[in-house]
Amino acid sequence: MDLFGNPDPAEATTAASLGGSLSSAQHGDLPLAVRMRPRTVDEIVGQQHLLGPGSPLRRLAMGQPMSVFLWGPPGVGKTTIAAVVSRTTSRRFVELSGVTAGVREVRAELDAARRELARGTGTVLFVDEVHRFNKAQQDVLLPAVENRLVTLIAATTENPSFSVISPLLSRSLLLTLTPLTDGDVDALLTRALTDDRGLRTPDGGNYALDPDARGTLLRLAGGDARRALTYLEEAGASASALGSPTITSEALELAVDKAAVRYDRDGDQHYDVISAFIKSIRGSDVDAGLHYLARMLAGGEDPRFIARRLIVLASEDIGMAAPSVLQTCVAAAQAVQFVGLPEGRLTLAHAVVACATAPKSNAVTAAIGKAQSDVAAGKGGPVPVHLRDAHYAGAKALGHGTGYLYAHDHPHGVAAQQYLPDDLADVRYYEPTGHGHEAAITERLDAIRGLLGRVGEV
Repeated sequence: MDLFGNPDPAEATTAASLGGSLSSAQHGDLPLAVRMRPRTVDEIVGQQHLLGPGSPLRRLAMGQPMSVFLWGPPGVGKTTIAAVVSRTTSRRFVELSGVTAGVREVRAELDAARRELARGTGTVLFVDEVHRFNKAQQDVLLPAVENRLVTLIAATTENPSFSVISPLLSRSLLLTLTPLTDGDVDALLTRALTDDRGLRTPDGGNYALDPDARGTLLRLAGGDARRALTYLEEAGASASALGSPTITSEALELAVDKAAVRYDRDGDQHYDVISAFIKSIRGSDVDAGLHYLARMLAGGEDPRFIARRLIVLASEDIGMAAPSVLQTCVAAAQAVQFVGLPEGRLTLAHAVVACATAPKSNAVTAAIGKAQSDVAAGKGGPVPVHLRDAHYAGAKALGHGTGYLYAHDHPHGVAAQQYLPDDLADVRYYEPTGHGHEAAITERLDAIRGLLGRVGEV
């Protein structure tokens, strides 16, 4: 058995003669995620942009010597691709981990590869988490890659442009793997429930996967194939314990180490939970706000959507009572866009706490609403002549700017003159509350309106 849990070549030959698959007995206690690893390039789920005719992955699987870096998030098939290559090539296959291997281990494997090459056998070296290798370890690999002593397959979850030395990267192909779609994972689940290598009931039959449980499983998997198969396997064990050949949501909840989150990104739960989220923060319940944030994140909600709603809330329900909260929410949105999840959850939590604990005011919301209503009703006559643009030729002859008072020439920087059109001269839209920063605004605004001669106007 190889480092991927695959059978020996003799076992594989026997399996191929029996239809190309191994029975549950032959697999023994191997995890479902290992048993279901593709045996050929055609069985790989997802990454279709890298699997076309003549693509690097197909050429690699056919034995063409090349070195590649596989960059992508967890569970998208990096190790799977290496396993496929190990099955489809006659070359020796070796795996190293960037977490545990040191320079000594790397040199030892390269020395072994040199001996095997002298005997006519090439080596495929798979380095998992290559970004954990330091510069010295990567420098050891460089001549081996350059001289094609080995075919290097290096997997990483971090951008190789920042974690891999340039000389090594320039001598290799960089292949970017994308997250699996729900459709990809769904196809994988179906295969695991029907394939001879897949999940079986204690009496050797097939499990049925309840539609609700399937939807929940796809959501919990989050595009991670390994996680999906692990949850499916554990849910099958739970279903067996319940005496049922059907995997239900109940069995799934028993299987995973957290309750299946009842949240539908495209249905009622989406709208109900975001509504409760906003209303809880508006009501200053910080704990409820954090609960609904966690619920949305667990349900796979787009964190950018959450950040946008917080920006709206900061403007609509907090406003000038705590104007810095809007800045916090905008910064949170930018941070989420930049770092993504899971780290972005901390930034969103900062914004939720800032919004929930801030003083509240919808005075700005009410003010712009009243102003827009007046405009929609046709109110607002000509702009007063003294405020009109007086910079173009002929404006003076029209009287534009005549009588205009420059604010900086007057005490307190306030010039008492009419600014609104005649039919709205007495209107007051903005009525600040006494909450937070607006208490100070109220005092200042009363003084300004007094200087403008608009005290008591409505």
